[in-house]
Amino acid sequence: MNPLIDPSIQHSNHFEDVFILEEDLDHRVWINCEFIRCNFQGSDLTRNNFIECQFIDCDFSQTKINGAGFREVVFSNCKINGIDFSVCNAFIFSFSFDQCVLDHANFFNTRLNKTTFRNCSLLSTNFEEADLTEAIFDNCDLDGARFVDSILEKTDFRTAHNFNIDPTLNRLKRSKFSGSNLKGLLQRYKLDIELNQ
Repeated sequence: MNPLIDPSIQHSNHFEDVFILEEDLDHRVWINCEFIRCNFQGSDLTRNNFIECQFIDCDFSQTKINGAGFREVVFSNCKINGIDFSVCNAFIFSFSFDQCVLDHANFFNTRLNKTTFRNCSLLSTNFEEADLTEAIFDNCDLDGARFVDSILEKTDFRTAHNFNIDPTLNRLKRSKFSGSNLKGLLQRYKLDIELNQ
């Protein structure tokens, strides 16, 4: 029997090298659990709640997370391609990402206040209408990421790269940029910007 299937409430457990491809894990609660090299690819985590959990080297590609809650969850070196975070439980929604691949993820209209993205790939990720107040994009690749009607106040983009943010379509009060990545704010003007070395 798969150790993740039963019982419905798991507390302070450690799971390593567990493969649950395309399993249905509906309505489970995970508290202070650690997942290492676990494969959730194609699984259905609908209405699961993860509280203070840590995921290391896990694969969430094509995982369904409708109504799932994440509170103070840490993702490290995980594949989270194409996941739709907009369908999560908005009342249990706080996490950090370190060295993760979040390409084509959807954060439409989510609250990501103070969320940290560190050394992440966020290619073509959707942040439209998201609240990213005081979020940090530390050494992240934002090529093709969409920011429209997004709240980017006090958001830290100083070490982010390849982003294209239109200041006329987003709230940028007191957001942070470096001199070397300011062209990401000016692309709509088609300026030829040359940085003096």
